[in-house]
Amino acid sequence: MEIQAKVDANHPNGRLEAGPDHIYGKTLVQEERIQGREAELAAISAKAVFGSQDGREERTREIVVEQTGARRVEFLKRAGCVNPMVHPERADPREMLTPEQLGAVNKEAMRLGQKLGGWSTAAIGRHLAEAVVGGMDLTSAVVGTFEKLQTAPGVVVPIGKLESISRQEVSIEGHIVQLWEPSSPAIAQVGLIEDESGRTKFASWVKSNPKSVQEGEQVCILGAPKS
Repeated sequence: MEIQAKVDANHPNGRLEAGPDHIYGKTLVQEERIQGREAELAAISAKAVFGSQDGREERTREIVVEQTGARRVEFLKRAGCVNPMVHPERADPREMLTPEQLGAVNKEAMRLGQKLGGWSTAAIGRHLAEAVVGGMDLTSAVVGTFEKLQTAPGVVVPIGKLESISRQEVSIEGHIVQLWEPSSPAIAQVGLIEDESGRTKFASWVKSNPKSVQEGEQVCILGAPKS
């Protein structure tokens, strides 16, 4: 070992003297290996101490929620540069309405809530108020809000509205009108699905491991690519 230490000390890459940033008699490779191991042991030790602390999961969850909220606020601030209506520091548009306007907006929001699944009356009322504050009359605001929320992302959209939706992923619901033999072994099923607004062709692919459907069956297709 003494001989090896002398060899290492006289190595061209060896350290000839001790110091705060290097180890005497060790090559750069040896130093990096030792420092890496020490850093790994320090991280394991810190993790063990932190993992034994009471309430760690709750604190972690609180931090994640706080950071997520902060990122959302920052995103809405940037979006507010384009659309002031979504700025997080903007007052609720319903506060800008007269009592008569607010009453009418709330009434229409309740009526639209019966037609739009997945939307609360409060959310619909806010959208209506934004349109009215923006200068639209209530009738136009109702029509525009209904069409916007009816085809919003994550909402089951009418099949008859598919061609007017610009995004490439949609969810639809209807009954299977017809099935026919697929033209490729990669296709599991192909046919027509219909609701009260229209009908469209659908295809399910073998690689997605889809559930089998039957003619006349009522089905909901979520997050399907549209083409």
